[in-house]
Amino acid sequence: MGVIGWIVVGLIAGALAQRATGVKGTGCLFTVLVGIVGGLLGGMIFNAAGDDGITDFNLKSILVAFVGASVLLLIAGPLVRRRERR
Repeated sequence: MGVIGWIVVGLIAGALAQRATGVKGTGCLFTVLVGIVGGLLGGMIFNAAGDDGITDFNLKSILVAFVGASVLLLIAGPLVRRRERR
């Protein structure tokens, strides 16, 4: 998958993960970064489980990135929320 594909998957997965975890008030760049890092994290999780990670631009890739982004936001979400209050 190319750079544009990673950005699109990251944006979709990051936005879905933010909605699912309740993290609000972040910008578009943060959303894309969360989705891309979530895609990498989700790929590692799925590979550890014996499945392929992100292989191409498809619904499964968005699901993998969403899982990773949600895990990332559940871990780092309190830090983001604490920073928003200031």
